[in-house]
Amino acid sequence: MAGFGVKLVRKVSSTRAFAKVAPHVIPAFDRTVHRLTRGKVLPSARMLPGVILTARGARSGLPRRTPLACMPEDGGTWLLIGSNFGRPGHPAWTANLLKHPEAEISWRGRDIVVRARLLEGAEREAAWAAALAFWPPYASYQSRVEREIRLFRLHRTEEP
Repeated sequence: MAGFGVKLVRKVSSTRAFAKVAPHVIPAFDRTVHRLTRGKVLPSARMLPGVILTARGARSGLPRRTPLACMPEDGGTWLLIGSNFGRPGHPAWTANLLKHPEAEISWRGRDIVVRARLLEGAEREAAWAAALAFWPPYASYQSRVEREIRLFRLHRTEEP
C-alpha cells in the first residue's frame, strides 16, 4: 500500500467509530471471500498481513474460524494481537487459544498446524514494542481499554 494509503488506514482504524463497525463487517467479509476463493484471498490482508485462525472453542470444543491481522516474524512464527479493535473485553479467540493452544492457520493459501503461547513479562514487552512499530494504531486501542491486550506467538508444529 502506498504511503498515503497506509497513513489514512492507520488514522481511520484508530477511531472509535471504526472500532464499533469493523468487528461486525471485516471478519464476516473476510470469512466469506476466503471461503469462496478456497483460501487464496483474504481482503483485510491488503492492509495488514492476515491469517484465518481455526481453534477449538473454549466452551464448546467446536472449531471456530476467525480472520485476524497478524505480524509475521523472522524465523517462521506469527504474532497475534488480541486488540478487539480497542473494545472492552478480550476477543473470544484469545480464550479459545488459552484453553486449546493447538490450532491451525491459513497463511497465504496454506494450512499450517500451530501451537499458540500467551506472551508475558519481558517477552511480551518486546513483542508489544514490535507490534506498535508494525501497526501504531494498537497504541490507541490499548489506551481505550483497562485490560492488557493479549499477545500470542504461534509456532509451527508440523514439519515444513
